[in-house]
Amino acid sequence: MANVLSEPGKAPASLLVKAVREAMFAGLLTLGLFVLYIGFKTDQDISNTLIIYGRPGLLAIFVAIAVVGRFLVVLFVQPWVKARRDARALSPAREIETEKGFFHKHFLKIALVALLLYPPFIVSIYGYQGSLKFVDNFGIQILIYVMLAWGLNIVVGLAGLLDLGYVAFYAVGAYSYALLSSYYGLSFWLLLPISGILAAFWGIILGFPVLRLRGDYLAIVTLAFGEIIRLVLINWTDVTKGTFGISSIPKATLFGIPFDNSPGGFNKMFDLPMSSAYYKIFLFYLILALCMLTAYVTIRLRRMPIGRAWEALREDEIACRSLGINTVTTKLTAFSIGAMFGGFAGSFFAARQGFVSPESFVFMESAVILAIVVLGGMGSLTGIAVAAIVMTGGTELLREMEFLKHVFGNDFTPELYRMLLFGLAMVTVMIFKPRGFVGSRQPSAFLKEKKAVSGSFTKEGHG
Repeated sequence: MANVLSEPGKAPASLLVKAVREAMFAGLLTLGLFVLYIGFKTDQDISNTLIIYGRPGLLAIFVAIAVVGRFLVVLFVQPWVKARRDARALSPAREIETEKGFFHKHFLKIALVALLLYPPFIVSIYGYQGSLKFVDNFGIQILIYVMLAWGLNIVVGLAGLLDLGYVAFYAVGAYSYALLSSYYGLSFWLLLPISGILAAFWGIILGFPVLRLRGDYLAIVTLAFGEIIRLVLINWTDVTKGTFGISSIPKATLFGIPFDNSPGGFNKMFDLPMSSAYYKIFLFYLILALCMLTAYVTIRLRRMPIGRAWEALREDEIACRSLGINTVTTKLTAFSIGAMFGGFAGSFFAARQGFVSPESFVFMESAVILAIVVLGGMGSLTGIAVAAIVMTGGTELLREMEFLKHVFGNDFTPELYRMLLFGLAMVTVMIFKPRGFVGSRQPSAFLKEKKAVSGSFTKEGHG
């Protein structure tokens, strides 16, 4: 078969027929899936009569996108991917050492300095009140998901345990802070470690029933655990107030200094004008410090024997047992430590929002956090952080798609199609980067020097 890349415009007839056939099939499938969801819209008039509007133009645009996209993928993308895979298989396995540039060597330091300077930079451009949106939505929100994804990375990326109920530990941390601070008046700095300890305790409780489970069965049990926690929060109304949630949660303080206009408050103490931006900037640096703590602990644990045991468990549990590694302890430590960081993030979330309800801890949150881990590259802290920025920041940007109303009409609602575009972006990334943005599964411990092996050990019968 002729190479499509070497002779542009001269694709083989069989490949062209296949591309047309699959494009038509994709168009029919899109038409069947979206004809009711996009092709029609219902409304009510003054007399409460149901009126159905047809939107054939918008439906035709989605069908055309599916047809053209599938046609191009089959005709160009798939042969290109196959050619690269074949070339990689035929080429000799050798490592090409390239000298890293300055930016590549000091990327993490540059990123940390940029994060430290982000709030002052935004404030200098938009002022204190104008910077609230950027510091909160594009700063604190992203860092919360970075911390959650790094915590889940211990369970999924390092230990290889598929957890679909990670949001349960997030909820335990949030409600622990909300209840203990509201009823007992405990401070944020005391409840932050307590929330993490309680979440770790629930991680151990989850770990015991799933010690013998792997793969799909483990995913189902963890999914059920997350739903159990959510239903308990909804129905235990005497404590959690059910769907009404818990409001008026005390804010975090700067070691006892509240962010208000009281005589001993932050504004009066430093003679600053009244603004809520100071509290948001404080929360930004606080969640940044928690993220750095999570990264530091993860890196240190990965280099310790328990981290190597996690990686052995991820690669092959049977071989892990044959080496004498206690898989029970290994799984429990992974669940508990990952849950602890989820509890830290949950307590911070409650202090930031001042209100928690079960609606904030649905399964979709677990799915988004797991998608961040997979897209970033399991086990890679840098890749997960990049994926969190792209996914969370991109989601916030998609909320501002008001300009599309000029294209599709005033009845176009960006929120309805935000997840659709989000899913298309995920599929595109996984086609071109199947191992994630920074996909690597390098061992944490390996030999630095080559060892010469005697020829007597390679004879027949000796290995």
